[in-house]
Amino acid sequence: MAEKRDYYEVLGIQKSANEDDIKQAYRKAAIKWHPDKWVSGTDAEKKTAEEKFKEASEAYSVLSDPQKRAKYDQFGFAGVDPSAAPDFSQGFGNLNDILNDLFGGAFGFGGDSFGGFESFFGGGSRQQGARVLRGRDIRTRVSLILEEIASGCTKEVTIERNRPCPKCNGMGTPNASDVKTCPACHGSGYVQRVVNSLFGRTMTNETCQQCGGEGKIVTNPCRNCNGSGVIRRKETVRVTIPAGVEDGMQISVRGEGNSAPRGGVNGDLLVVVSEKPHNQLKREGANLFYTRVISITEAILGTTIDVPAIGTSQRLRIEPGTQSGTVVRMRGQGLPSINNYGKGDLFVKILVWIPRKLRGSDKEAVEQLAKSDAVRPNPSREDRALFEKESQYFN
Repeated sequence: MAEKRDYYEVLGIQKSANEDDIKQAYRKAAIKWHPDKWVSGTDAEKKTAEEKFKEASEAYSVLSDPQKRAKYDQFGFAGVDPSAAPDFSQGFGNLNDILNDLFGGAFGFGGDSFGGFESFFGGGSRQQGARVLRGRDIRTRVSLILEEIASGCTKEVTIERNRPCPKCNGMGTPNASDVKTCPACHGSGYVQRVVNSLFGRTMTNETCQQCGGEGKIVTNPCRNCNGSGVIRRKETVRVTIPAGVEDGMQISVRGEGNSAPRGGVNGDLLVVVSEKPHNQLKREGANLFYTRVISITEAILGTTIDVPAIGTSQRLRIEPGTQSGTVVRMRGQGLPSINNYGKGDLFVKILVWIPRKLRGSDKEAVEQLAKSDAVRPNPSREDRALFEKESQYFN
C-alpha cells in the first residue's frame, strides 16, 4: 500500500491556510477528480481519478474540522481517526449533488457543460498573487522512556537545516535592486491558459515556469549561497513533549523546519516519538500492566508486595487465598491520556509459583498439610468465576 500523503500536500495548500482556502482547494480537487468526469477515460484513468477524489475528500474531512485539524497538526495521522473520511462504498453519486451538498448549494453547479464552474472560479478572471515559497519540513525521531512520557518533558534535537544566508539576508542577491519583476508573468507568479475541452471553454492560471511562481527573478546571484538565499547549518532545537504520547506519534513544531528563500515561510519540524520498552511494565494506551510471581505460602497466607509504578513504587496487599491468575486493578496509577481524559490504571497479575522438587522435610510437611480439608479444592462462588474464566482458553 502506498504511503499516505500529507493532507496539506493533497489539497495543495499551506499549513497556514484558513477555512476559505481549504474549501476552495477542495472544490478545485473535487471538480478535477470526480469520477463522473472520467467515465469515458481508460481503466487506469478511472482508477486514478477515484483514488485522487477519495484522497482529497479524506483530507478535507480532517482539515475542515478545527479539532481534527489541531490533532493532525500536532500528531499527524496518529492523531486523527482514519474512518473520518467519507464512505464511498455505495458509489460516488452525482458530481453536482455532492458538491452542492458539501458547500450549501451556493455555487450554481449544473448544466451539461458544467457552466457553473465558471462562476465557481470567477470566470477565470480571478487574480492570484505571486506564490509564497515554503521551506521543506524536517522529520526527526526522539526516544523517550516511560517516565518521560508520564510527565511530559523537553528534549533537545540536533538537526541540519536551511537557514537564511547571512551575506544576502536570504534574498539570493546582495543588492535589492537585482531582484527584478518576472517579464513572463509580470510579477503575478501565474500565466493564463485557455483550454477547450468536452466540458466547454475554460481559463486556468498556471504557475509561471520562468520564475517558479515567485513573480520575481534574480539577475545577480549571491556568491555565498549561489542565489538560493539559504545555507545549510547544524542547529539544536528544544521540543516540548506533552504527557501521554505514544510510540509512532508525530509532534509538529511550527516554523522550525527548513527556511525558504527570499522571505518565504519556514517549514515545520516533525518529531516522531519512539518509546523505549520498560523492563518491568507493559503499556497499552494509558494503562500499564505488571506481572508478579509469589510463592504458594504467600498465596495461602497473604502478603504485601512492592509494585513498580512510574517514578516510584506502590505497596499492594495480597489477600490470603489469592489464586494464580488473579488480576488486581490499581486505579489512577497508569499514564495520563493524550486527550486529557484523566489517567489510566495499573493492572497487576498474580502468578503462584509451584515448586517442582521438595526436600525431605518439606515434602513431609506438605504431605501432612494435604490431609487437611482446608487445602482440598472446594471453590467458592468468587473462585469458581475465576476458574471458569481460565477454562475458556481450552474450549
